[in-house]
Amino acid sequence: MNKNNKSNIKRLFTALILIAGISISSQVSAQKDLVKYVNTLQGTNSTYELSWGNTYPTTAVPYPMHAWSPQTGKNGDGWKYKYTATTIRGFQETHQCSPWVGDYGVFSLMPVLGKLVVGEEERALSFKHENEVGSPHYYKVKFDNGITTEMSPTTRSVHFRFSYPSTGDAYVVLDGYTKMSDVKIDPKNKRITGYVNNGAFVPKEFMNYFVIQFDKPFTAYGTWNNKDNQTVSGQLAASGAGVGAYVQFKQGVKVQVKVTSSYISHEQAMVTLQRELGNHKSLEDTKKAARNEWNTLLNRVLVEGGTEEDMTTFYSCMFRANLFSHKFYEEKENGEPYYFSPYDSKIHDGYMFTDNGFWDTFRSQFPLTNILHPTMQGRYMQALLDAQEQCGWLPSWSAPSETGGMIGNHAISLLADAWAKGIRTFDPEQALKAYAHEAMNKGPWGGANGRFLWKEYYQIGYIPYPESMGSTAQTLEYAYDDFCGYQLAKMTGNKFYQDIFGKQMYNYKNVYDPSVGFMRGRKIDGSWADFDPYEWGGPYCEGNAWHYTWSVFHDVKGLIALMGGDEKFVAKIDSVFSVPNTIKYGTYGTKIHEMLEMELAKMGQYAQGNQPIQHMIYLYNYAGQPWKTQYWIRQVMDRLYNGTENGYPGDEDQGGMSSWYVLSALGIYSVCPGTDEYVLGSPKFSKATITLENGNKFIIEANNNSKDNVYIRSASLNGNNHTRNFIKYSDITNGGVLKLEMSNQPEKNRGTALSDRPFSLSQK
Repeated sequence: MNKNNKSNIKRLFTALILIAGISISSQVSAQKDLVKYVNTLQGTNSTYELSWGNTYPTTAVPYPMHAWSPQTGKNGDGWKYKYTATTIRGFQETHQCSPWVGDYGVFSLMPVLGKLVVGEEERALSFKHENEVGSPHYYKVKFDNGITTEMSPTTRSVHFRFSYPSTGDAYVVLDGYTKMSDVKIDPKNKRITGYVNNGAFVPKEFMNYFVIQFDKPFTAYGTWNNKDNQTVSGQLAASGAGVGAYVQFKQGVKVQVKVTSSYISHEQAMVTLQRELGNHKSLEDTKKAARNEWNTLLNRVLVEGGTEEDMTTFYSCMFRANLFSHKFYEEKENGEPYYFSPYDSKIHDGYMFTDNGFWDTFRSQFPLTNILHPTMQGRYMQALLDAQEQCGWLPSWSAPSETGGMIGNHAISLLADAWAKGIRTFDPEQALKAYAHEAMNKGPWGGANGRFLWKEYYQIGYIPYPESMGSTAQTLEYAYDDFCGYQLAKMTGNKFYQDIFGKQMYNYKNVYDPSVGFMRGRKIDGSWADFDPYEWGGPYCEGNAWHYTWSVFHDVKGLIALMGGDEKFVAKIDSVFSVPNTIKYGTYGTKIHEMLEMELAKMGQYAQGNQPIQHMIYLYNYAGQPWKTQYWIRQVMDRLYNGTENGYPGDEDQGGMSSWYVLSALGIYSVCPGTDEYVLGSPKFSKATITLENGNKFIIEANNNSKDNVYIRSASLNGNNHTRNFIKYSDITNGGVLKLEMSNQPEKNRGTALSDRPFSLSQK
């Protein structure tokens, strides 16, 4: 090749690189800055008695292994951050999915000025919310004494900057939290290493190995313990209950701190620290990367046409919908995934996810995640089966090992839903065998680990009361889970398991009493238990008969038949909103927070603050009156959600409450996970563009949408008239346009045919 040709090729290659660079740059610049709408303090004004979300100001990237939060509560307190608090006592690594479960693997850092104080009460510093910034990619607070703390996250690490006033000694205190901890101070390398092993549901072999790397030299150092707050100046290492460390710097310093931890080893923590933060010279580098990561995700669900308040609520909910489950796997030097198993305490290759209670999330968070993150979901489904092999049971609520929290065996819902939506990364026969073991045994942990009275369930067709508290709720959820087992077996041609689970999926009929018109507690001899629809507890879990009567996700047509037809069914739903919000404590004996939240909602017996009834409004679609779904969905979104510290109508629950809002604001909801349908509601925005993982775009246009124009007058899907009250998962993933014409008057001739109704088992 002559020199001229070489020169021409070189110029062409250079031009192509420039064009590609311009294209990439334009794509990045074309992204809207949606992070600015996210308020991580949404839902933080919560207490044991009343939940406006029971959240904390999570500083994390999407689906992290570790998150970080300011700490206002005492060590071990599930309410780690309360909006009403006036002091902060630390900045902690957190994995907490619910205050009712608690945290694990926690340690914290806290800047101290002047006299060295280490105890959590004494070192706490006062602050004001106007001096606080809570964003997904960046948290900042300026304390009243002049110290500023900033932090930005990566998947498994965090980047701090502590800025001290020009006068006064400057310290950073490491608190080992509860249980055992170990610290080693390395002044030469400006580093602290160690481990903690705290947590209520961690195996005894569990250790969270941390590395804390400072960029400034220590002028003094020592250890301490949080049992008596005694310090040992100059000591380089210590181990024991509540052991911590402190380091001192010159006055007026700005010190950057890079922190990571590993469940495998210190060596792996160092690998992670180098991979995730090694190239970040300053906090601004980490902050920019985290902001870009969030903006990339948030731009995948681009909504238009709402107020600033609407945008804040939506994207704050989008943020929380994309945090759980947490990654529990790490990456070797060559990038391959592996993990310490919280189930058998061994090291395994592959992926693992934890920190999720499926009772809270199978209804909304997983159906949303199947749209946005099918690759991750595929890995997750295999991880469920790996967990089952390691501990003998499918997870129901992991934190990080199995707790058995709540009721139902909803891992099968996740597996069936994934398969129905084309996410087929696991062996369905293995999944069915694992579920059969779950459905025909009782495990050693809580109510959702196997089944209480499983023999009675098979023999008499329901869980008897009072032999099991929550019996009617259990029967309903087991029947749905058995449908999911049946559905997975049917989709995969497994006649054996299809026949087994097909016999139980109609068991919901056995706890419906037509004489009272509700699902009701039933005694082992077949007679009905005492009944008051306003009474909480007893045969219901965190609710009453008004809430649980609708828990027939898989066969709404069958439920309609039990109630006497469409008109009576619709009237029954109507009455949920019109009856008084009377509360009777029942077997709880006191007012639990879910009761107060229903009372404050002022929507009769409708209790959006807890999961059992959250799908009910969508059931109007199954009875020929979809306009009532459209009206009430908008009422709930407008009245019960906002982007403030009082942002949720109850516990947010690992993205469950947020995902309900995100899906509903888009105008869709998955009433029956395990099928490929999303039922239509009434979108909050005039336009929403969902960019799928495969690059396709699904657009939902709601012309003339407004606060008053909540009713769908007509609809078309990809240019074709669409009268059905649902769309399919493939409609979304294939890309296309759902166009809705909105009105302030209900259109009572649209979506009323039997063929327009969503899936019900009885009509198939």
